[in-house]
This record gives sequence, structure tokens and C-alpha cells, in this order.
Amino acid sequence: MTETELHSLLSLQKVEGVGDIMAKKLLNHCGSAEAVFKAKNTQLAAIDGVGSVLLQNLKSKTVFGQAEKELKYIQDNAINVSFFKDENYPERLKNCIDGPILIFTAGNINLKKKRIISIVGTRQITSYGIDFCKKLIADLAPLDPVIVSGFAYGVDIVAHQAAMENNLQTIGVLAHGLNQIYPKTHKKYMTKVEENGGFMTEFWSDSSPERENFVRRNRIVAGISEATLVIESADKGGSLITANLANDYNRDVFAVPGRASDKYSQGCNTLIKTQRANLLTSAADLVYMLNWDIEPKEKSVQKQLFVTLEPHEQLVFDFLQKNGKEQMDVIAIECNLPIFKLSSVLLNMELKGVMRPLPGKLFEVI
Repeated sequence: MTETELHSLLSLQKVEGVGDIMAKKLLNHCGSAEAVFKAKNTQLAAIDGVGSVLLQNLKSKTVFGQAEKELKYIQDNAINVSFFKDENYPERLKNCIDGPILIFTAGNINLKKKRIISIVGTRQITSYGIDFCKKLIADLAPLDPVIVSGFAYGVDIVAHQAAMENNLQTIGVLAHGLNQIYPKTHKKYMTKVEENGGFMTEFWSDSSPERENFVRRNRIVAGISEATLVIESADKGGSLITANLANDYNRDVFAVPGRASDKYSQGCNTLIKTQRANLLTSAADLVYMLNWDIEPKEKSVQKQLFVTLEPHEQLVFDFLQKNGKEQMDVIAIECNLPIFKLSSVLLNMELKGVMRPLPGKLFEVI
């Protein structure tokens, strides 16, 4: 992207009445942001949704000065900019009709051929939520997923910390510009996050963490990943908005169940009850539902000469060794194990290198 085109894209963002959807219409019709500002009114008027007010706004000269100031900030601070048609723009976010036309990033983010999951939840996380989140990420670590969250209090920061503890890439999606951090108490984590991951936002450097910005931020959290996990949530909150957005984007949604009397499990229980989220009790549930092919690091997949199997693992191993390839439902019935328990058993066996999944949800011992 040339400097001139970036300046024009930034200017387009500041035109009153031009949101991400309208901006994409204008860009697709005219070919570039620079061409949008040079286009005749008759050409622009042919675009669905463009009326006399927007035509007048597109002629405003004040947007160019605002864009010039932001462009200088980007250049002075070595901010990475991704245009929604660029190769380095998050692939899944390209499929979201209301995805931002520009993404600003800082750090060492690499999303190429990566499994990406978003983890969200209440800011008032309980000990139950903390323990579940940490164990989940630790169990997923051999699969090297990217952990995305909003860098807020509660579930967000616990997810980021657990990712860093397990040497996983983590991305904080911000509801403000890259010139600040909110909450300020989380500034101490920034350097560590940027070593393996970083920060992402659609907001300019003059943007403050206003309430409405968090809702806009949530659509990036939902759209960038293949699945959104809700760890804990009350019956209302931003994490439920993110879950609904993920459903709208045809992404998988998972929720951790809790007791009916627990305030911060009500939202999760409702998502599960209304079939807007899959039940999440372990890493194995996620791996199974997303149909991830497990390819852990070499030292994990090499079969040891003497592998210690738990009783349930030994039961499944003996059954598969005797009967050969079998589907998960058959294994569950014959070994008298519920699916949720069997999922965990199969995952542990794969990580120990004694069993592998096959197409068609078949499994066989190695």
C-alpha cells in the first residue's frame, strides 16, 4: 500500500456517514480510496446507499488534515497497517461483512496457518473460572493455538497470562488506539505480550476507551478466530455480545457450564441451554468439535518404549488394539464411557503418542 493510498483510506474513515460496510462498497466500486475522492457525483450516486448527504460529506476537506496527523503517528511509531484486501489482513476477518477496512497492530503477530481461538468472559472472574482457563490453555499448548482476548480485567487477562506462561502467541484486541493501554494496571504485561504476539485495534491514536468502542472491539475478537470460548459470564455482559457476534459470523461458540445458582455461570448456562454454544468441559471437547488434527511437537508424538496409561486410557487402548479402527460413538458404548470423558481420554492418548485420529472421526492405536 502506498503512502498516498493509506492517507486516502484514513481520510475515508473520517467521512461522516461512511462506516466499514459503506467504505467497502465505495472501494469496490471505485477501485481505491484515492479514486473515491476523485469520482464524480454521478458515479458515486449509482452506489446503493449513497445519497445527497453522503455525497456532500465526501467533498469535505477537513478529513485530509485529520488523516495527515494520524499518518504521521503511524510512521513515527512504526505501526503496522493491514488493509482488508491485503494478504497480511486476518483471513477470517475478511469474511465478516462489517470487518474494519484497516487494522493497526504492534508487536510480533503471526497468524499464518495458525489455530486461533478467542477467550472471553466476565471481569469478575471466580477461582473456578481462573482454574478452568489456566488448565484449558495448558492442555491446548501442544497444539500451539493463538489466544485472542480483550486485555481487560478478569477472564481476558487470565487468558493472556496463561498463554504467555505456556509460550503461546497471544493477541490483545483493544478498544482504543495503540498510544495507550486500558486498564493502565495492565501496562506491565505489554512488553511480554509483544515478544510473542501483540496488540490489534481498528481505532486511531486519538480514540479513548469509550463504552461503544468495546462493542465494536468485540466483533474483531469474534471474527478473527475459528471459535469463541466463554469461560464465565453473568446473564448480561460484553462476552455474550461477543458470543452472539461469533454465531452471526458462523463461528463455533463454546461455554463453560456452572451451577445454576452461580451468578457468573448464568450467561454460559443460557448459551448452552438455548443451543447457542457447545458445552465445554475440557480441551478435548474443543479439539473434537473443531476436528483439529493433533500434530504436537516431535518430542510429544514419538512413542515411548514404556508409556504409562491411566485405567480408562488402557481400557480404550486394549479395545482399539483388539478391534482396529473404530468411531468415537462405538468406543464410548463398548468401553462404557460418556462422550465428554472419552474425548479427554482420546486427547491424552494422542499426546502420549499411542493413538491417532483418522478421517471420519475414526481412531486407531499406533
